[in-house]
Parts: sequence; C-alpha cells; structure tokens
Amino acid sequence: MPDRKTRIRRAVSRTALAPLAALPKRLARVARHDAKVLRQSARWLVTSREHHNYTYDLTQLNREHLAWFVSIVAEAPVVDVRRWMVEIEADDALRTHIEQATAKSARRGLADKQVRYARRVGWYALVRARKPRHVVETGVDKGLGTCVLAAALLRNAAEGHPGRVTSLDINPEAGYLAKAEPWAGVVDLVIGDSITTLNALDRPVDMFLHDSDHSAGHEQREFTAVEPHLSERALLLTDNVTITTVLLKHAEKTGRRFLAFREQPKEHWYPGDGIGAAWR
Repeated sequence: MPDRKTRIRRAVSRTALAPLAALPKRLARVARHDAKVLRQSARWLVTSREHHNYTYDLTQLNREHLAWFVSIVAEAPVVDVRRWMVEIEADDALRTHIEQATAKSARRGLADKQVRYARRVGWYALVRARKPRHVVETGVDKGLGTCVLAAALLRNAAEGHPGRVTSLDINPEAGYLAKAEPWAGVVDLVIGDSITTLNALDRPVDMFLHDSDHSAGHEQREFTAVEPHLSERALLLTDNVTITTVLLKHAEKTGRRFLAFREQPKEHWYPGDGIGAAWR
C-alpha cells in the first residue's frame, strides 16, 4: 500500500494545484538545460570567430544516425559508410590545405582554425557510395563543402569512377578554399544567379545539393529549375530540411522517396542543420 507521502502526491496531481506543485521540479530541469546552453554560448563567444555558417563536430550518437541515414539513402552497407566518414576526416592533405588557406584568406578574422565537417561527412559518403558523374551544389560560401565533395570525387576517380562538381554562388568572393589543386581539378565554380545557371545546364545532374538562399520560395525555384536536367537515379539533397517542407513535397510530387537527418552538434549552442534526401 502506498505510503502517506505518495498518497498526498497522487491526490494533489488530480487537482488544479498540480501544476503549481510540480513547478519547482520543472524550473530545476529548465534551469539545468539553460545553464548548459549558456555555458556553451559563452565558450563559443570567447573561442570562436565565426559569425555565420557555423562549423562544429557531431555527437557520437548523431554520427551513428548519420551513417544509417546515408546507408538507407545510398543503399550501401553501413560498415562502408562508416569507413567513408573516417576516410574524409583522416584526409590530412585536405585538412592541412583548409587550415592554411583559411589562415591566408581575407576573411581569416571571421573563420576558425579548426576544420570541422559535421553533416558534410554525410555528403562525402553519399558521393562515395553513389559514384555520381555530375554533382551540382548551390551556395558555396568559403568552399568547405565544395572541398569535401571534390575530395570524394577524386577518390572515386582513382577507383575508376570520375566525376565533377558544378558549384554555384552569387558572391564573387565565394569558394576560395576550392581553388587549389587537386580539388580545383574537379570543380567548376560558377559565379551568378543559381536559377539562371540551373536552367542553362548542358549535362545531366546525378546529385543536386541546395545550400543557397534558404527561403522556401527560392528553394522551390531551384528544385523546379534543376528537375528537367536530372538523371534517372538522381539524388536531391537540401540543407534546408529543418526549416521547410519544400523537398518532401517535391519528392511526393515527383514520385520519389524522402528521408531527413537532423544534426546534433557536439558542445555548441547552435541546434544544427540537417540533410533532406529525395531519390528513386
């Protein structure tokens, strides 16, 4: 039989006083959560220089979620996906290049020295798994993601599956990380309006990544523009999946499957971005 304290607690829980009685415990839980975020925010303000396009590592559990996400989308064994994820992070030549190019860039005052790929290791694994001949990405910024895609394409080429990435950005200063060899050797950097460029593509697209203007309207216009140029088994990706429903609706409209992954940054205040995927 319940003791007196338990009986009182159960009785109170059935009354209008229940929310008030539970308030101290609820406040304590919220305070612990907020204190953790505040500590992470304060640490980031002191140690980081970034003001947008934040970089970070993923939690170990989140990395496993990402590996299985890629495995399902690419129909590849998860052990291979994990190997590819380690492969890009162990690429010392690329890491050294990014560190040195960042240190010499005109924007070095707003960039961190540490190289952190987060969801981009998923992009890398998808390219390694699907062996696309033509990747198109919109939104380049410094070119970190472009370098990751290029590194995967170079590995594929060494195994007999060559490919190139067309990288689109409206900013003339974009892509400075991707202008060095050997990565630049598989990159076609195009400065201009993404919709105009997508409409004018002259070869099939095997993988398309939206990472530019994150408004729903622009995202939809990009998918609409690239659709006629997609190969039969093209993979569509979006960085915008945590914000809009554009890709999932486009997938349903065009008879594709859809799956989403959401990042869990390690020791960072930012809640993370994600990867939305649509494929046949």
